[in-house]
Amino acid sequence: MRRVAVFILALALWLAASFPINAQAITHVVQPGENLFRIALRYRVTVDALAAANGLSDAGHIYVGQRLVIPAPTGGATTPEPAPTHGVHVVQPGENLFRIALRYGTSVAVLAALNGITNPNHVYVGQRLTLPDAAPTGPATGEESIYIVRAGDTLSAIALRYGVSTWALAQANHLRNPSLLFVGQRLHIPVSGSSSSGSSPPPAAPPTAGKWIDVDLTHQRVTAYVGSTAVRTTLASTGLPGTPTVTGQYRIYAKYVSTLMSGPGYYLPNVPYTMYFYRGYGLHGTYWHSNFGHPMSHGCVNLPTPEAEWLYNWAPVGTLVNIHY
Repeated sequence: MRRVAVFILALALWLAASFPINAQAITHVVQPGENLFRIALRYRVTVDALAAANGLSDAGHIYVGQRLVIPAPTGGATTPEPAPTHGVHVVQPGENLFRIALRYGTSVAVLAALNGITNPNHVYVGQRLTLPDAAPTGPATGEESIYIVRAGDTLSAIALRYGVSTWALAQANHLRNPSLLFVGQRLHIPVSGSSSSGSSPPPAAPPTAGKWIDVDLTHQRVTAYVGSTAVRTTLASTGLPGTPTVTGQYRIYAKYVSTLMSGPGYYLPNVPYTMYFYRGYGLHGTYWHSNFGHPMSHGCVNLPTPEAEWLYNWAPVGTLVNIHY
């Protein structure tokens, strides 16, 4: 009998060593409106890891009340966060998912995943869209702050939250291409010289090398530079007094040969040669007026279409746009 007891004890010890029990394992109960993407974001794990931990062959199908085991991220145990408070956007006439994503500083992919949208080209008026969590707001004060990049973040959106310019944020982190961020990246937030009211930071000096675009709001003129040499200039139409063009230094983060633009009081399909530099603000060609040299827009920089085409072909993503009076 003693030999049998010793054998059983040895077997138990071997099983414990081979199949350790995670006493700190976390279980999440699926709530109404949740999907695997949102749950993964909350616990800082990937959708693939969450699906694998629960034997889910189709990550798009979970149900209310389902109990999900939360895997620990690489390097340590999972620490749950408080349930996030999500904002809601109600779709208005003329809006699409792309424009809504631009407005809130996120991406179409993130919005689609948060809301279980399989066709990003189809949203309907009155539809309630869940928005991704907002990061801490307000400008940095005192010593430099550190921000950890999350899914859906863009450099311009992070800069806005902390009251600094996109250019200053890119410079502080030595980013050669401000459009390329990765989840988990640590960004140094420079001390802002702007007020907490969200006013634009003081204008920074333009670069002395490389391609950049100057937008002179006083003279309604756009000039392309290489270093300190002007290579092309044209009249433009910027924002009206009620819908002014933003000032500061930004970077082109997206380019479209043709895109839809819509908002209160306007619906413009096939806007040519569009280059977005901050949220929904962009430089683009204009087919609905030719009154260049005078403010005409809702905030974008209207250009004659041939000039917009030239600029589109000349300026790559990441090109600096310097906007001032």
